Amino acid sequence: MVQEDWSIQEIARLAGTTSRTLRHYDDIGLLPPSRIAANGYRHYDALALVRLQRILLLRELGLGLPQISDVLAKERAEASALETHLALLREEQARLARQIASVESTITALRGGEELMAENMFDGFDHTQYKEEVEDRWGKKAYADGDRWWRGMTDAERAEWQQRVSDLGRDWIAAAESGVDPASADAQDVARRHVEWLTGVPGTPATTPGGDVKAYVIGLGEMYVADPRFGANYATSRGGTHGAEFVRDALRIYADANL
Repeated sequence: MVQEDWSIQEIARLAGTTSRTLRHYDDIGLLPPSRIAANGYRHYDALALVRLQRILLLRELGLGLPQISDVLAKERAEASALETHLALLREEQARLARQIASVESTITALRGGEELMAENMFDGFDHTQYKEEVEDRWGKKAYADGDRWWRGMTDAERAEWQQRVSDLGRDWIAAAESGVDPASADAQDVARRHVEWLTGVPGTPATTPGGDVKAYVIGLGEMYVADPRFGANYATSRGGTHGAEFVRDALRIYADANL
């Protein structure tokens, strides 16, 4: 016999979430229960489970709850929507698999005292994926300058740059998680490092003669919140756009005071 619905506790356990989260989704109209039992407990049917799966997939892609609500409201065909999600997940899976293989190869070479194969070390780290978007925003010269700069780096310089990006993301998340004010000394120190990093990338408005560095920094901060692809880099345990909003606010404060 096919189970008709599941209790909120069962769904929370199966989905790896909490009853509190599911109740919150109900409160904001994102995932209403299929029925409420006589004891007041929420129950969810198969369609609700599909909707929850889509919500969790969109969260994994970095979207905030308001954005997820908009996506679900516009897309009614569940199977079609899931096919889109699946394609995105497979694309990300393939990229991560290439990165894993690349790092494993480097580890093996280092431990065995073998020669590093530079052409294999950065497979999966694709800096060209935003080519069209960069050209649309800042022009073809901006992309060409940045691409020339990246390709002109040594392997060690690329690794150092990627570590710098990773360190910034880690420190932004730690600051946002700690609850400090975006104007605090700790947050502003990360903002300073972030701006120094931005102004070191050729081809951007931050390095173009006559470019408005302040407007560029503030605009990027806004983009981190608006674009889930970038906001995902600053995701905190609170979910949504909390981390990206913290970065945006700290960058704006730093820009107003120093740029």
